[in-house]
Amino acid sequence: MSSIDALGPYVVALVVGLIALLLGWLLRKTIAEAKIKSAEEHARRVLEDAQRQAEARQREVLVEAKDEAFRIKREAEREIREQRAELQRLERRLVQREENQERKIEALERRERQLAEEEFRLAGVRDEIARLKQEQHAELQRIAGLSAEEARAQLLAAAEAAAREDTAALIRRIEAEARDEGERRARDILALAIQRCASEHTAEVTVSVVPLPNEEMKGRIIGREGRNIRTLESLTGVDLIIDDTPEAVTISSFDPVRREVARLALEKLMADGRIHPGRIEEIVEKARRELDDVVRQAGEQAAFEAGVHGLHPEELEVLGRLKFRHSYGQNLLRHSVEVALLAGLLATHLDADAKLARRAGLLHDIGKALTHEVEGTHVEIGADLARRYHEPPEVINAIAYHHGEEEATSVEAVLVAAADAISASRPGARKETVEMYIKRLQTLEQLATSFAGVEKAYAIQAGREIRVMVKPAEIDDAGAATLARDLAKKIEEDLKYPGQIKVTVLRETRVVEYAR
Repeated sequence: MSSIDALGPYVVALVVGLIALLLGWLLRKTIAEAKIKSAEEHARRVLEDAQRQAEARQREVLVEAKDEAFRIKREAEREIREQRAELQRLERRLVQREENQERKIEALERRERQLAEEEFRLAGVRDEIARLKQEQHAELQRIAGLSAEEARAQLLAAAEAAAREDTAALIRRIEAEARDEGERRARDILALAIQRCASEHTAEVTVSVVPLPNEEMKGRIIGREGRNIRTLESLTGVDLIIDDTPEAVTISSFDPVRREVARLALEKLMADGRIHPGRIEEIVEKARRELDDVVRQAGEQAAFEAGVHGLHPEELEVLGRLKFRHSYGQNLLRHSVEVALLAGLLATHLDADAKLARRAGLLHDIGKALTHEVEGTHVEIGADLARRYHEPPEVINAIAYHHGEEEATSVEAVLVAAADAISASRPGARKETVEMYIKRLQTLEQLATSFAGVEKAYAIQAGREIRVMVKPAEIDDAGAATLARDLAKKIEEDLKYPGQIKVTVLRETRVVEYAR
């Protein structure tokens, strides 16, 4: 079949050639009879060549077919031999497996017979044991006068009582050891943390002393008819005390921010030399801007000291405000840094997250920077701030937990609360009288600003005077007198204070024109 297939192209070529010759012969016959013989001779030669080529190709194809058939036959014989060898190997394995199975079956049969014999023997032994137990129970019941159930109940009760007693003693011993070990370790950790974090205590005062270059400067600060000192006091909300103290002016106010603004402004005025109401307003505003820079730098420095990074710039600014806030006489910014360091040290000893503990410790009292501006407790304000600046949930929880607002969800929150207690309870760290004094003055100012038409209110003279600036467009002179009387009555009803409080209401009308 393969030789025929190989000859197919040549046969087709031959047929096509014959057809072409025939067509050419007919065409040449119609054109010229003279060319017929030449064409026949050419066709004959072509036909002979084609036949010779076809025969040669046929012989080649037959030889190739025989070789291929011989090769296929050899391969088939080889495969048959291999398959026969594989079958023989498999037959031998099957015979061996059958022999092994037979031996195993015989061994199992022998084992079954042995087990049956052993089971029969054990059945007899069990029957004998059961008979002996019955006889023993009967004898015990006769001797003890108790049934088996009663004896079992007594034994179980005695065993249970002994086990309970041993368990209770073991529990008490373990609890005592754990309590002693826990207290000892806690004391060691706290002592080590406190030793490694030794920060100074700051006692808040309510006055600042500004040195003067000479005594003549006092008169320039007072100004003609006291207009300079009144302007400075009204703009800053402090009380300037110019007495017999040589070359010094005392600035009195419970608010350290106001005192700092007044101190900076007074120093700049003395350095500038031009002291008049217009210049005072300009310098006070400049001092406030400088104080904002101081606040921001204080927040950055506190974060650096505490090892806390990645705080939002606004968060650092709010944190820096704590430099001018105090709690029971303790500076809140230094307290926050101390709590951060203590919490980090405690976390290190307990294999907790020291970085997270420092961050939560630094921010735990950040709400106190805004308690006089935002409604709510400092814990609520601090937690809201932390959420606003996308602090981790553990930090927010630590802020809320350190005053018991929420349950602790992490060990770092507990460590922050412990560090806060350590920082606040150390000897000399806080004074309750200062805090109560500041709260009283803040309440006095809030009470004054609650009246309609009041623009600003400042408690001065250590809380012995409240100075109120009113809006001249809303309150006239008669209204100012009424306001002073109503405010004094409200203070008497709502506040508790030593001595008396002077109420001063200031109403100023200012007209400004420009000459062009």
